[in-house]
Amino acid sequence: MADAPVTRGPVRALASALRPVQWLKNGLIVVAPVAAGMATDADVVRHTGAAFLCFCAAASAIYLINDVRDAPADRVHPTKRYRAIAAGQLSPAAAVAAAVVLLVVAFTLPLALWQPEGLYLVLALYVAIHLAYNFGLKEVPVLELAAVASGFFLRAYAGAVASHIGVSIWFLSVISFGALFLVVGKRSSELTHVGRGATRKVLAEYSPDFLHSALTMSATVVVTTYLLWAFETTPGGLSTLRHHIVPIRLSIVPVVLAILYVMRAAETTEGQSPEDLLYRNRVVQSLGLLWAALLYIGIYR
Repeated sequence: MADAPVTRGPVRALASALRPVQWLKNGLIVVAPVAAGMATDADVVRHTGAAFLCFCAAASAIYLINDVRDAPADRVHPTKRYRAIAAGQLSPAAAVAAAVVLLVVAFTLPLALWQPEGLYLVLALYVAIHLAYNFGLKEVPVLELAAVASGFFLRAYAGAVASHIGVSIWFLSVISFGALFLVVGKRSSELTHVGRGATRKVLAEYSPDFLHSALTMSATVVVTTYLLWAFETTPGGLSTLRHHIVPIRLSIVPVVLAILYVMRAAETTEGQSPEDLLYRNRVVQSLGLLWAALLYIGIYR
């Protein structure tokens, strides 16, 4: 039997509907400054922090709009029915009003610090794509994968444009297809558990073979483009005096092993999603820490 819903007042209900746990995804904003060796620059820290807050506000606005639209379906879902709007603890009108305020905050906050034209464009793309996703794109196979993956890519790219950091085309490719890899892996996990409560309509459009092929393709592109990024020798690439190449090139090893581990987990009867592995699996977490340590040594030591 499912747990009884938690009784929440308006403030707690709104705080819950903002999904602050999901703000962890906005940590991707620091990837570009860290990879460029500029994470300790005062202006970069200020701009990156502002971009992080902007995406937190924009993402929460999207979650509120999504929950308003999905409230009827959420009420018959075994766990989503406890979301604040579906449970009747936050009115749709209050949620929409809060979403509008958050979007205004997201697009005005940077003005207090600098004139980030590029960040505005990335934010506008993020909001437009996810509104399109909420209003129907999530039921279109393949395109819905790209829409969800774009959220990860745009977060990472926002960290670069916020401080006008030049980024390699291979770096952007790794982020793009890495995001697609994670999304496809999640869909594969959901399809495995479709008989145990998964209600995403678009799952009916996918077969295990298709998702396996998509997972393999995206993993291949991630590994290939990461190799090209790590061995990049063009001007502005990694072969500069501020980077020590050997640890960065060695970081290829944990990347490949982590991808293989995720693919193996997706093929098991449990169908573990990449998101679950990142949060709970010690092997994947250890490989992630090794990768981060090698990059730190290569870029900052």
